[in-house]
Amino acid sequence: MSFYEVGQIINTHGIHGEVKVKIITDFPDERFKKGKMLYLLLPDRELVLKIIAVRKVKQFYLLTFENYQDINLVEKFKGFKLAVKEEQQKKLADNNFYHHEIIGLKVFDEENNEIGEVSEVMSLGANDVWSVKRVGKKDLLLPAIHDVIKKVDIANGSIIVDVLDGLDD
Repeated sequence: MSFYEVGQIINTHGIHGEVKVKIITDFPDERFKKGKMLYLLLPDRELVLKIIAVRKVKQFYLLTFENYQDINLVEKFKGFKLAVKEEQQKKLADNNFYHHEIIGLKVFDEENNEIGEVSEVMSLGANDVWSVKRVGKKDLLLPAIHDVIKKVDIANGSIIVDVLDGLDD
């Protein structure tokens, strides 16, 4: 079964089992709703958790889970990731991709010369930046904008890009 990370429990909050969650999703209001099911990714198994209370504080969410309304029950959750199953992911609009779909794709220029492989997707503001690992060179950072990313072909595992002047200095 495939799981996709949506958050990480970074601390407890209060004594009634509330946990502080760092967001790792573009859809936090959808993922962290009362009644939603999440999976806590433990080293040896996945624990199913049902959200019964949600509060947003700054850039974090404070969640309470059914049957875990005590600090002693959630203290051991700190540091672990929260995830959703593959079938819980929503369909994205055309030319939008989940990070896990982009990481690992081969990157080619418009003349079909291989540049490298996407190793990381960073959300830095107005647009994502894709880090391309290259052999014998430092990583190439490409802004995920239409002027640079010309074609993404998930099925064939490739991306065609136009490396604009100044991007590869």
